[in-house]
Amino acid sequence: MKRALLPLLSLITLALVSAWLALSFGSVNTSWHAVWQVLSGSDHGLSYDVIWQLRVPRAINAFTAGALLALAGALMQVLLRNPLADPYVLGISGGAAAASLGAMLLGIAGLWLNIAAFVGALISMLLVFGLARGAGAWSSMRLLLTGVIVAAGWGALIGFLLTVSPDRQLRGMLFWLMGDLGGAETYGLGVVTLLVGLALCLPLARNLNVMARGELTAQALGVPVARLRWQLYVLASLLTAVAVMTAGSIGFVGLVAPHVLRLAVGSDHRILLPGSALFGGSLLLLADTVARTALAPQQLPVGVVTALLGVPLFLYLLTRAARQ
Repeated sequence: MKRALLPLLSLITLALVSAWLALSFGSVNTSWHAVWQVLSGSDHGLSYDVIWQLRVPRAINAFTAGALLALAGALMQVLLRNPLADPYVLGISGGAAAASLGAMLLGIAGLWLNIAAFVGALISMLLVFGLARGAGAWSSMRLLLTGVIVAAGWGALIGFLLTVSPDRQLRGMLFWLMGDLGGAETYGLGVVTLLVGLALCLPLARNLNVMARGELTAQALGVPVARLRWQLYVLASLLTAVAVMTAGSIGFVGLVAPHVLRLAVGSDHRILLPGSALFGGSLLLLADTVARTALAPQQLPVGVVTALLGVPLFLYLLTRAARQ
């Protein structure tokens, strides 16, 4: 584990720097010295209210949502044995988005909107799992194909909801679809889900290392493949559901973060799983800081920023893999 210490310490440092930048920059910039005074409790002025009431909750939501997506992406890539798999490939975000947009159309807002997103994600998870399993066992390919078809169905429903929505609600719907960290009421659920998810995933790391070499190899070495696949699917789906409930549909974090970590630290899931959570959280936290400050006081959807960062990075990764 000494080999894992330096990468994890580096990622923890990146997370702390990202958090400090998120607390320092916004529509009104705050000096690092003022941030330190607020955090240490020696300043209770305007900066105190801005940081503790606005920036700290949003920073926690951004980090936990990014960490959840990256962790779910790492699990999905092992489950489907596909390096292009991400948390949204099985239609989980589509179900959450359809439910949220339907709730917005009915005039529902606040905490109930987050609950609607979570319920929609769970419905999609159960639908994909039930259809992929059918009357017997299911394979990774069957699960992937079922998820793609269900996601296409959710996409059609989302298009219908946007078409029939009044113009006054359309902007809010589109903003949520592109990622919105300003609407989450609390951050406790995301933090608890992340901690519980890591606690459940880390004991599976050794089996994931074996399963990544192939299911036949894993079965020969005594790994309970059928049970492990079920565990991975449920865990990744629940992590994705909470992330979408917190931040809307944000792409590329769950796809890019595990890839970058594999290039940097290898494929040992004992390092990759916590490392992906740290890197994914830092990446979304930095993207949200850019989204809040690039056109301040106007805010960009954070999903736009992650796509602008993720597309060239992922194309570079593909080009590098092709050369190798």
